[in-house]
Amino acid sequence: MNETPLRRTKIVATLGPATDAPGMLARIIAEGVNVVRLNLSHGEPDDHRARANAVRAAAIDAGCEVGILADLQGPKIRIETFANGPVELVDGASFVLDCQPDVPPGDVTRVGVSYYGLPGDVHAGDVLLLDDGLVALTVQEVVGAEVRCQVLIGGKLSNRKGLNRQGGGLSVTALSDKDKADIKLAAEIGADFLAISFVRSADDMHQARRLLQEAGGHAALVAKIERADAIPVLGEIIDASDVVMVARGDLGVEIGDAELPGLQKKIIRESVQRNRAVITATQMLQSMVRSPIPTRAEVLDVANAVIDGTDAVMLSEETAAGAHPDKAVAAMCRICLGAERQFEPKEDLTAGGHMLDRTDQAIALAAMMLAGRLEVRAIVALTESGATAQWLSRYGSAVPIFALSPMASARRRMLLLRDVQPVAFSHEGLTSVATARSAVQQLFAQGFLQDGDRVVLTQGDHVGQGGGTNTLKLLAVGVDGMVESLRDL
Repeated sequence: MNETPLRRTKIVATLGPATDAPGMLARIIAEGVNVVRLNLSHGEPDDHRARANAVRAAAIDAGCEVGILADLQGPKIRIETFANGPVELVDGASFVLDCQPDVPPGDVTRVGVSYYGLPGDVHAGDVLLLDDGLVALTVQEVVGAEVRCQVLIGGKLSNRKGLNRQGGGLSVTALSDKDKADIKLAAEIGADFLAISFVRSADDMHQARRLLQEAGGHAALVAKIERADAIPVLGEIIDASDVVMVARGDLGVEIGDAELPGLQKKIIRESVQRNRAVITATQMLQSMVRSPIPTRAEVLDVANAVIDGTDAVMLSEETAAGAHPDKAVAAMCRICLGAERQFEPKEDLTAGGHMLDRTDQAIALAAMMLAGRLEVRAIVALTESGATAQWLSRYGSAVPIFALSPMASARRRMLLLRDVQPVAFSHEGLTSVATARSAVQQLFAQGFLQDGDRVVLTQGDHVGQGGGTNTLKLLAVGVDGMVESLRDL
């Protein structure tokens, strides 16, 4: 029996200069990375092509599968540059944001802004936050292309820092020209996930999906929730997406730190209820950019996200540019396992809490109810697309879910699902009964099952048909992995 604990929560790690070091990519995969993130805000297309190729090769060498998430830059609003390096803004001083093309480099009194529509979006009394809120300006008046402000919170300000309006409300579109080009790049490299930044509405996701399909891509779409504007239409955005990301950086700036913890829980809860995977991201182990160990506060932050039911936790600068990428992944893995040991899922499996409008969803709920009332080692889902495994993961499993699929693309998409362990499996030439027995025997041979174990197995009558799961079986592992039906419960 394989005694290595199976981690339920998945880990996403961002690639960058630190992971380009010789051997580092192999090390972070060995430490437990499930999905790597290509941050398209930085680097050239050839950099991302090279990293994607390196990931595919490293995964083959490691004998595992690793998903690729391409993350679009989005319309991040930034100030332009300063003539003589960083400036120090003083509380109460006047400062002008000049929103027009070809603005000369700035100084302590003014600077250009990349978003020329800003004067039409702000009014006197609005608070504008620079550099993730470290510097704050109060709008005094708007004159032509100039937004004239007073410094509310002073501090050091350097080139190309981000700009947000407190409370949201900036009307810049979600997909820039660069993003549209990068969607084609994501399709070209075969990304498994495509993250859309600064989503404001379901229409943003529909547009991205259309552009991805036109480019020939098949990635699952990730909606990054990082704008205050997205919260009133959160349900619509979730429904238009395949995965949701709690992007806590810009979101925290726009809504305020005090509101962020409760909102994180709300996004996770609604994503799970609407059958979507959810990633929690931003500064989870930020101290490990320099330190080889996390702070206790960071440990609690990651553990709380796990307890709340997030499917995955994400590392950004910690692995992309940090001093210890492999140690950061190892720490994340260790924290997730610890949190999972302490808190067993206690999901309400009553039918009244779930809308059952699909056969595979009903089978998934029945499988979870059976597994919760009988002593079984695992749930085994025979799936083409991964849909049944996704439904199973939404209900909160007390045992691992082994999702067996012949489709590599489906297996990689399932890498983000909590509790789900994707396994390559071929059913070619097998009947429905023979497929079930072969699946259990394969898991026995791989050390996941042992003599005497019982499993709940889901499959479709017509092997190889996507979305056709309609059968539930309770099976026992006999001597040497032989499989038998249980007639007497």
